[in-house]
Amino acid sequence: MKHFLKETDFSIQEATDIFILAQKYKNDRGHNNPSVLNNESWALLFYKTSTRTRISFEVGINELGGHPLYLDKDTMQLSRGESVADTAKILSRYCHGLIIRTYDHKIVEEFASEGTITVVNALTDFLHPCQIFSDAFTLAEHWSEDSNIISLKDRKIVFIGDCNSNMANSWILGGHLFSMNVVLSGPETFAPGKEINDHLDKAGITNAYTFTTDIHEAIEDADVIYTDVWVSMGKENEEAIRTKKLSPYKVTLDHLNAAKKDALFMHCLPAHLEMEVSPDVYYNSKSVVFDQAENRLHMQKAILTSLAGSNKT
Repeated sequence: MKHFLKETDFSIQEATDIFILAQKYKNDRGHNNPSVLNNESWALLFYKTSTRTRISFEVGINELGGHPLYLDKDTMQLSRGESVADTAKILSRYCHGLIIRTYDHKIVEEFASEGTITVVNALTDFLHPCQIFSDAFTLAEHWSEDSNIISLKDRKIVFIGDCNSNMANSWILGGHLFSMNVVLSGPETFAPGKEINDHLDKAGITNAYTFTTDIHEAIEDADVIYTDVWVSMGKENEEAIRTKKLSPYKVTLDHLNAAKKDALFMHCLPAHLEMEVSPDVYYNSKSVVFDQAENRLHMQKAILTSLAGSNKT
């Protein structure tokens, strides 16, 4: 049994195969493959609200022949103190797989260790691996006729804003996997944190990223400029201080124009226009934000196919 909790849970060869399959699923959208999940029931356990993650997984599971079962943590006994361990054991008796969107990354790790079914990380406060794989596929799609994963190698992606966030952490790991040049830029107080640095040390990963407070230095020769919201779910009480400190790192048209001529703009959505990004960047012809959103479906179908296959070998 295989889980997908972090980007590096797949090898580069496995990721290559997943990219190829995602392209096939995108090209053949009208031809579903219901034999992949063949009447399996996959639970979607959400501690956080969602638009793209929930819809793309529900549609994807259905198109693969499975039955998505949406579970709101607040309407389960988890909200009344039932343990993660017991919940994992119970869900393992009912379901064939579990997709979790939650806060603490340790929750998905505990579900994976205590249950007996495949667990997919659909977002934690530490990592967002499905988003990164979808985003990397989107880039490959723009840089290669067949969305070849090799097209990512040595490309420079610049993440601007809160660099101690799940998306920044995930680009550090994903960039390492795809052999990309990852540069992060934000205030010193929002530099990559202890959790990701400890993880890199433990995994023996070195030189995975560069951090600078100088946004102009960061975006020089950038192939991609990426940003995300400044106030993630669970941090609403920090909105005023975050907005004040991060306001110099709003992505503007001047920043996009200072990157490579064919540089792309990315955002995992939802976006807050005139906060982390200006409308003329968000709606620019170089913006691929809606391609990113669509590709969540195709990439996650490919990921689920890979994981379902591992369960049947």
